[in-house]
Amino acid sequence: MIGHIGEVVIDCHDPVALAEFWQRMLGGYLVRQSHDWVALEPPSGVTVSFQLVPEAKVVKNRVHLDIDVADLATATEAAEAAGARRVGEVVYDELGGFQVMADPEGNEFCLIHGPTAITA
Repeated sequence: MIGHIGEVVIDCHDPVALAEFWQRMLGGYLVRQSHDWVALEPPSGVTVSFQLVPEAKVVKNRVHLDIDVADLATATEAAEAAGARRVGEVVYDELGGFQVMADPEGNEFCLIHGPTAITA
């Protein structure tokens, strides 16, 4: 083993605003480390930090966050109320369902609810 994940960093144009969005999604508290860096310490899991960058997001994320939820429809509505938007429709498979979402700066994430019975 070389090491462990200390935090996940998301590039953005407005670290404070994006950190506040993710705080509504995950809970926890914010730590402003500098003008261009804000960390979110969630109640459980890995720290998520937000770093100011000059360039805009232009393509699909190569890495995204999966958020486990108790109820997919309720979580989707709450995420939209917090400022997220849906990307496509709910996808169901043998492991359950997920909804791809985008945060206010367009970074994709998934709301995950697993195992779900699928009826025809």
